[in-house]
Amino acid sequence: MRPLIKKFLEYCRDNKYQQNKEQVKTLKLLEFFFKRTRTPNIFNRFFFRTNNKLGFYLHGEVGVGKTMILDFLFNELDSPKLRMHFNEFMIYFHDFRHGNKHKNKANSIEKFVEEIKNKAEIVYLDEFQVTNIVDAMILGNLFETLFKQNIKIMITTNTKLNDLYKDGLQRDQFIPFINIIQKNSIQHELNIELDYRKLESNRLERFLSPVNEQTTFQVNQIFRQLSKDKKFSTKEIFIKGRKFKINLFFEGVARFNFNDLCGMNIGAEDYIAITNICRFITIDNIPIFNDDNSDKQQRFVTLIDIIYEKKIPIMISANFNHNNFNSSKKLNEPFKRTMSRLYELTSLKFI
Repeated sequence: MRPLIKKFLEYCRDNKYQQNKEQVKTLKLLEFFFKRTRTPNIFNRFFFRTNNKLGFYLHGEVGVGKTMILDFLFNELDSPKLRMHFNEFMIYFHDFRHGNKHKNKANSIEKFVEEIKNKAEIVYLDEFQVTNIVDAMILGNLFETLFKQNIKIMITTNTKLNDLYKDGLQRDQFIPFINIIQKNSIQHELNIELDYRKLESNRLERFLSPVNEQTTFQVNQIFRQLSKDKKFSTKEIFIKGRKFKINLFFEGVARFNFNDLCGMNIGAEDYIAITNICRFITIDNIPIFNDDNSDKQQRFVTLIDIIYEKKIPIMISANFNHNNFNSSKKLNEPFKRTMSRLYELTSLKFI
């Protein structure tokens, strides 16, 4: 057995992850991808010249282990590398592009890619998704420039390439990005029917529903226990001139009403700043989602993605449960990922 696969199986065993042949198959393909793109052998370069991809686009249903596999591989790579959640990567790009040094400059994408190149030969973007027209319009040029600089890119996503930004505004202008990824990347689906986050061992200890007197009492009781002997304060965070106030903050243990986080016009940058100072988060009164509150649902999806990336344990009270939930039409697929992640986040131990 090859060393990398052996290490992976040991990693699964040590972390009590179930081993799956489809995950091993995916890792073998990734190993081949890296060997192929970096081999110095002249014959191999000739043999693979029409198939020498710089991107690896890994997609699949929620909870099948995409991030786990790429995290394992990323830690094994010894080349200069960069790992970012896709939301963080786009915030990084927009901040760079609109900073005083590069604002309004026609070559800002090229300069950004130069900065990336100085840091990494490999970029790993977790949870790739396109939800707004601003990102959709620039991704083609951005990724074409990244590939021209021979930067290898690994992507995880729940969405098949051709379904990205489906039904989005002016989607025809997004098609060039899809064509660039198709041309430059290996696409692979990790196809496993079981969502590992929903195993019986992952008990939903802090997912309380529906919102009523009983569940509110339970949330209050658990929160009092978690914040016991911790100093109370209100916390103010400033994000690019905006102020966000946390009214219930106990040395990293924070409590929010859903509308405080998702009912206002805030987004990924704000959620990253909030989670940077929180070690445990409680979210009260999450509503049933539908087409009428899809804007709030989109913020909630983004929020849970960021909390999950930072592995912060949470407690929620919601008007839906883990087996019976609604969604707006356009967020039906992303919300499946959110629900899967709630299984894990509401069961993470808080130390």
